[in-house]
Amino acid sequence: MDLIKPDIENYCLKHTTPLPEIFTQLRDETYRNTEMPQMQVGPMEGSFLKLLIHLIQPKLVIELGTFTGFSSLAMAQALPENGKIITCDIDPESTSIAKTFWHQSPHGKKIELRLGPALSTLESIPRPIDMVFIDADKVNYSHYWEALVPKVRAGGLIIVDNVLWSGRVLAPQDVTDHEICAFNQRAKEDPRVEILMLPIRDGILLARKLDFSQSNQ
Repeated sequence: MDLIKPDIENYCLKHTTPLPEIFTQLRDETYRNTEMPQMQVGPMEGSFLKLLIHLIQPKLVIELGTFTGFSSLAMAQALPENGKIITCDIDPESTSIAKTFWHQSPHGKKIELRLGPALSTLESIPRPIDMVFIDADKVNYSHYWEALVPKVRAGGLIIVDNVLWSGRVLAPQDVTDHEICAFNQRAKEDPRVEILMLPIRDGILLARKLDFSQSNQ
């Protein structure tokens, strides 16, 4: 992913409050022991998610796509003591790395892992949800969106990763490219939210659930 020049991204990282050392260890472990370590949320995006948690102070966060737990732990660090992250994945091997590092952190107790197909898991998750981070299989983004938007509280936040898909949204070719493009258009046209797309790493979409009990001026 070269959407942003590496020297610019490195400059940004040097001028960002660093995450604790445990994240460097988790990143190293991921690169040593997984086949696709680039799937991991990096320090810039982890810091971004952590800052969002600080700002909105959610009590219930839903994450789709745990991998080795970098994003879960980054969010948990900023989560209030009575807050909870439910993170969903289907891979017991990569999530075993996540659990190891969560156990090393005092914030790991705020994270609950649920293994299994995410759409089935979402059926049992109560509302209201304060914040969502979607970073699972891309072909199901539209299905995840429709399952989650109704459960998010008014004013709640939905964050979707990889919405630029290494720039392939500009000239989609394969099935995943077209699914990402279709999802982006669906989100743009959804009257239930207002959205902002940002070129952070592989593209992040932010969506705020609108409150129809008040005037949306």
